[in-house]
Amino acid sequence: MPKGYWIAHVTVTDPDQYQHYATATRAAFQKYGANILARGGAYEQMEGQGRPRNVVIEFPSLQAARDCYNSPEYQEAKAKRAAAGIAEIVLVEGV
Repeated sequence: MPKGYWIAHVTVTDPDQYQHYATATRAAFQKYGANILARGGAYEQMEGQGRPRNVVIEFPSLQAARDCYNSPEYQEAKAKRAAAGIAEIVLVEGV
């Protein structure tokens, strides 16, 4: 079964509040088998409009990625992010 991925592009507007979000995601990520492959760090925007924070998270499957995103644990964390920045998140099935 192909793995699933979250790809997120984020602009953090309140770093202190964003840290609360990051801490709150741990329970959901652990529950659904998330493996963080990239989080922040150096990047090069080659095309299109970018954001300063880029995140790639691997899950055992696309369904696990979807279940994590829709879980009560993640939705609680997401509420903390609303006041901390702007995010674009896409779920992608691996090959």
